[in-house]
Amino acid sequence: MGETGEKKPVLVDRYNRHVDYARISVTSRCNLRCVYCMREGHRRPGVPVEELHYREICRIVEVLGGSGVRKVRFTGGEPLLRDDIVDLVRYAKSVDGIETVVLTTNGVLLDRSLDMLVEAGLDGINFSLDTFDADRYAAITRRNLLPGVLANLESLFRYADVLRVKINVLLLRGINSSELTDFGELARKQPVTVRLMELMPFDDHQIWRTGKFMGADKIFEKLGNIYPVLKSMRGHATEHFSFSLPGYRGKVAIIPAFTRNFCSQCNRLRITSSGRIMSCLYSRNGIDLLKALRERTDTGQLRLLFQQAIDMKPKDGREAGEAVPRTSMSEIGG
Repeated sequence: MGETGEKKPVLVDRYNRHVDYARISVTSRCNLRCVYCMREGHRRPGVPVEELHYREICRIVEVLGGSGVRKVRFTGGEPLLRDDIVDLVRYAKSVDGIETVVLTTNGVLLDRSLDMLVEAGLDGINFSLDTFDADRYAAITRRNLLPGVLANLESLFRYADVLRVKINVLLLRGINSSELTDFGELARKQPVTVRLMELMPFDDHQIWRTGKFMGADKIFEKLGNIYPVLKSMRGHATEHFSFSLPGYRGKVAIIPAFTRNFCSQCNRLRITSSGRIMSCLYSRNGIDLLKALRERTDTGQLRLLFQQAIDMKPKDGREAGEAVPRTSMSEIGG
């Protein structure tokens, strides 16, 4: 313990970056087939998918909690496809050292678990929604599910004073970029953060090179034209570019996921649903954790595996991973 009584970070990389945030992909399965993430034929029907078991995920959280990690995000794929997601949240909240547990969802199945997730202690939800138009939603996701998704978003707003609610909007030039005003309205009415995000090259070889990319500078320009009184506010990490508007309950943030480099501040690691530790979004292989978990490796050895992965963390991830084959974000844990 330090003089302030806080736990000292344990996972530190070669560049003295302290890793205290873990994104755990609990499944690579998804009930949508978004044009910027996963092709319709991404996985053949009937082919078994290797996924971490409940106890394995709990074990990972335990080791991370004892290694200086304070925040855990459950992601996927679509994490709500797991029947045990509420139990995972409840368990993670009980682990010593873990202070914050959040998840990312496309909202399709949120109605069946929202109340239970809140009761389990969930701290926040990132809700992915790229359009309010039914035809556009079907074109982006290849599914006709928008009415239910919007109903679930309204239900989520009931908890906006309890949960940290963020709306993830991936902006695509010429597809949904005309809806900025509609998403801005969410921040006016609700105490939420609307996050306007850039496309990344993990699209399962679909639209990355088709001119749909919309950079942060262009997003900011369009936002400024719509809201001349946009007021910059201090953000953090990927939400460095955050803005407030007079009379608005929430805020808007621009996430320059591709054009800006946040590597010098990176405090995170990823665990894939197949049990690999990825110290960087652009990592090629990572460290196999699944084998060690199934051999009932002791805590000390598991911590060494995490540290080994952290030691592989590049100074500049995108530069180091320029040649990495593009794949689906669902495989990485978006």
